[in-house]
Amino acid sequence: MDLSDTSAASRPAAAFFDLDRTLLSGASGPVFGEVLRSAGLVGSSTQGLESVMFKIFDVIGETWPSMFLSRQGARMARGWPVERVEAAAEEAAPRLADAVLPYARHLIEEHRSAGRSLVMATTTPRDLVRPLADLLGFDDVVATTYGREGGRYDGTVEGEFVWGRGKASAVLGWANDNDIDLAASYAYSDSYYDTPLLSLVGHPTVVNPDPRMIAVAALRRWPVVYFDVPSGVPKFVGIEPQRVLHLLAQPQLFPWVRFDLGGLDRIPADGPAILVANHRSYLDPLAIGYLLARRGRPVRFLGKKEVFDAPIVGDVATVLGGIRVDRGTGSDEPLRAAESALAAGEMVAIMPQGTIPRGPAFFDPDLKGRWGAVRLAHATGAPVIPIGIWGTEVVWPRSERMPDITNVLHPPTVRIRVGPEVPLDGADLQDDTDRMMAAITDLLPAQARERRDPSEEELAKTYPGGVTPDHDDAAHERHRRPGDD
Repeated sequence: MDLSDTSAASRPAAAFFDLDRTLLSGASGPVFGEVLRSAGLVGSSTQGLESVMFKIFDVIGETWPSMFLSRQGARMARGWPVERVEAAAEEAAPRLADAVLPYARHLIEEHRSAGRSLVMATTTPRDLVRPLADLLGFDDVVATTYGREGGRYDGTVEGEFVWGRGKASAVLGWANDNDIDLAASYAYSDSYYDTPLLSLVGHPTVVNPDPRMIAVAALRRWPVVYFDVPSGVPKFVGIEPQRVLHLLAQPQLFPWVRFDLGGLDRIPADGPAILVANHRSYLDPLAIGYLLARRGRPVRFLGKKEVFDAPIVGDVATVLGGIRVDRGTGSDEPLRAAESALAAGEMVAIMPQGTIPRGPAFFDPDLKGRWGAVRLAHATGAPVIPIGIWGTEVVWPRSERMPDITNVLHPPTVRIRVGPEVPLDGADLQDDTDRMMAAITDLLPAQARERRDPSEEELAKTYPGGVTPDHDDAAHERHRRPGDD
């Protein structure tokens, strides 16, 4: 998501974030209800009904009946000691902060770095959300404010009930009071009822949209994002495409190849990890994807820009959360995107060789890799998990445009092994890269470590189109350095 603002506006800008189903995947109500019950302010008789209502909210978002009940909140709170409510809110804040979606945290930091005011705009009462906003580093809160008298709530609402047009009006008032340029500002919400709020700003973004907001976003051409997956990754019925593909990772759907997997439990069940594998075929990403589907975790691949520029294939790579790498520019943007994914607790997959080796280099038992994966590990502290792949080149050699899917009677076997975390000392990029590549080599079969002279037919299969270049070009391939691609 590009947050650069090229306008020359002299007034400051702000970023307004809704809370429920935006910063959080669902409702904050269950946590607030629990702490208010613990404080003796809410009885347990309505807990079952609340649970049903919050489940409905998590699935379809705000509804008029649910918000009608929310309007009665001030009356229900009449007589509550403000001090006890504030104490309950302090108790809830860390739990809710831990539930803030990973890419929302990254976006908040981007807006903060750009110098924009951070404002939480929510219907939830101000006294409940203020500690959470402070914990997340927000500058202010626009929220429903309950009236007070003598240290207790008096059953009224001061100013706007911050919902729908009332939320837009309250945000507009806040912006005028703080001399904010709304044309240069940003707003994020899931709800159809926040259409007036999103219409106020120059940069509206729909997050995890409810059913009606999907239609509004399409008509107004507002961008749609999900804060639990990278920017550009859509969802269908709440599921990202890669999760759907996991359901298709069944052996019977790949009758033209057999996958021999080992060390699957070495892939962390959760949390960040950098997966590094050798590169022998265009089939390698599919092989790794199959491996991870069996583990039940999605992964973000770093891939060459040519993949993302290709028709259809490039769109699919983007939808699956791939990270584009343009090696000709020397840009650090791919590594920053990978760092963001790791900070969000995701896995990132890299093939350190960068491209499939050609000619004699394809048969060299000494694997040579670039520094990118190690730089990423040094920067983030994420574990590096090696993967050894063997046999994909039989199914789809570089000389062919498509894999051979006709061999269903005697399908070749692709061998995939996952090794233990690579111990890095963090002192030297090259030394750690050598350790990483050695760890991958150790996972390959014994024949991979044998030095031999390949036949002309074997060499031809390592070149696009099966055309072997002249001897001078072949010698260059043999002696090229890791960064020459």
